[in-house]
Amino acid sequence: MPRPLHRGVSGIRVSGNSNDFWDAEVKDNTEKEDLDRNHSSSQSFLSLRSPFRFFFQDNSPSKYGVTEHGFTADPFGGGTPRSRHRLTMLFLKLSLVVIVILALTGSFWWTISISTSSRGHIFRGYRRLQEQLVSDLWDIGELSLGPSRLKEIEFCSEEFENYIPCFNVSENVALGYSDGNEYDRLCGHGSRKSCLVLPPVNYKIPLRWPTGKEVIWVANVKITGQEVFSSGSLTKRMMMLEEDQISFRSASLMFDGVEDYSHQIAEMIGLRNESNFIQAGVRTILDIGCGYGSFGAHLFSKQLLTMCIANYESSGSQVQLTLERGLPAMIGSFNSKQLPYPSLSFDMLHCARCGVDWDKKADRVLKPGGYFVWTSPLTNVHTFLRDKEKQKRWNFVRDFAENLCWELISQQDETVVWKKTNKKSCYSSRAVGCPDRVIVMYVSRKPGSFPPICSKGQDVESPYYQPLQNCIGGTNSRQWVPIEERATWPFRSNLNKNELELYGLHSEELVVDTANYKTAVRNYWSLLSPLIFSDHPKRPGDEDPSPPYNMFRNVLDMNAHYGGFNAALLEAGKSVWVMNVVPTTGPNYLPLVLDRGYIGVFHNWCEAFPTYPRTYDMVHADGLLSLETSQYRRCTMLDLLTEIDRLLRPEGWVIIHDKAPLIESARALTVQLKWDARVVEIESNSDERLLICQKPFFKRQATS
Repeated sequence: MPRPLHRGVSGIRVSGNSNDFWDAEVKDNTEKEDLDRNHSSSQSFLSLRSPFRFFFQDNSPSKYGVTEHGFTADPFGGGTPRSRHRLTMLFLKLSLVVIVILALTGSFWWTISISTSSRGHIFRGYRRLQEQLVSDLWDIGELSLGPSRLKEIEFCSEEFENYIPCFNVSENVALGYSDGNEYDRLCGHGSRKSCLVLPPVNYKIPLRWPTGKEVIWVANVKITGQEVFSSGSLTKRMMMLEEDQISFRSASLMFDGVEDYSHQIAEMIGLRNESNFIQAGVRTILDIGCGYGSFGAHLFSKQLLTMCIANYESSGSQVQLTLERGLPAMIGSFNSKQLPYPSLSFDMLHCARCGVDWDKKADRVLKPGGYFVWTSPLTNVHTFLRDKEKQKRWNFVRDFAENLCWELISQQDETVVWKKTNKKSCYSSRAVGCPDRVIVMYVSRKPGSFPPICSKGQDVESPYYQPLQNCIGGTNSRQWVPIEERATWPFRSNLNKNELELYGLHSEELVVDTANYKTAVRNYWSLLSPLIFSDHPKRPGDEDPSPPYNMFRNVLDMNAHYGGFNAALLEAGKSVWVMNVVPTTGPNYLPLVLDRGYIGVFHNWCEAFPTYPRTYDMVHADGLLSLETSQYRRCTMLDLLTEIDRLLRPEGWVIIHDKAPLIESARALTVQLKWDARVVEIESNSDERLLICQKPFFKRQATS
């Protein structure tokens, strides 16, 4: 059985016994019957064993009945004291019968009123009583099934502290993958582990935002001191190891490299500073090989949302450290697969010494009019003038970018900025290419060769780890709209009528979705506010309160729909970022989510999510159980919940909204996951429930 939640949210419990009223009524009737048995046998026909007997009396020779002496008795006339006593008793009994009849009639109509009302307070109380009874019986029934049914899932061994299914390099090497492909994402049979991942021995709850952006606990990530000191790139070297913490010095006056770098990029685009990126149409940035997220951390203060993406690393992970800082990040497979983003997803792509061949990956996900920023020693003019090989490589990259219809707008030191064309006609104005020439280009780097435009069959709007295409994608997308023609942030989050028509939606649908999630967020915070401190940031000099003191910062929405949950959180003033996931089994609204200025990804929830354990503070799933159970799936609900447990930080929260039977099934499984769980009724909908869960902080015992 789950233990009670910390200090607040609890299940709806109704004190007392629902049978007390019925037991009292039966007791009263029994006492009356005992009293009647004490009367003489001559009064037996007047007993109240049946209150309806007065309406169905025995046949008698007299209109008013027969006395014990054989004379007719007038019930309204005078008589002997004994007869008057009988008449008095008869009158009292008749009165009692009338009262009982009226009481039963009132109770009958009261019951009918309950059954026909769906919104009154009495109905809700009745429903709560009934549902609590069902819930308790469910718990009793689960216990009666024995330990085999409710056996808790075992904890994983220490080697799986940072395990990510589908990225097992040793298994991939054994299967024959090499030349970098062993780091690709390969979700084969058996990649999922049926155990619960424990945190490292010295794991600590992350510091609250914004303190946690600059300081993290070194024990929470898989990195050594040597890896910290040997970090060489611009964004990586902005770290300092201090006892049990890693500090990121991007805000320091002595180490202002990121701020100067961002300012330089803005000037190269023609802007005054990075604060004007929003006015230039830039809101979302994909940072390829992001270091440890310092570039995105700085831009966050400018209302820019930067997604860090990097290859899988067994230790010293860029993605893991960026997520630990409370910044968006995920693992990407760059070698052979397309990224699980729609075409034309981001306003800017950034690659600072990223060590990634971006040529077959960058153009498809960049919006028309978007910017590509590349920082590399290869672009340094003073360097390649003395090195003929570097000069040759730079000429190839420059020509290739031109063939992609990118305009070189500026080059300074080691940084180059290109701008993607706004016009599709640019591609058709080039000489006609063919796949054979593309292959020659990639093998021999023949100048003048260029990739063709993808056919409609090749140009999948939202590919899911499909093989890379040697062609230009996105030209068939309905979302081919230059960034300058879109509304700037934050007005961009409210798409206009014409923009919504691209997705087959009416403005009323988005309005209703937004209103529903506003209400949901208010309800969630009223339930959880006694347990978190998200609305009460730490003041300078204050000590950290006792756990759970970490706020929600990293949020995963497993079934994002139109991005309404993300919008409601931002409108409510919550300092969070949301990974909006659109399941592959449902309608594809991911382009809509990205066009609203949010970040998101396409994903199959029967496979592991491409991130490290302990990534998110909150996991939200609205309608996901209904969506997954309606499909023919190769995974179970327990598989899904086990994956959520891997993604969730200790003391993190899960909110699942779905049909009542599915919620009850999920609630039963939380026992196996060792979660604290409660079911909450939704007053506006009697067929749906909320499942509120918290993952306890189980510490691994240090081995001697």
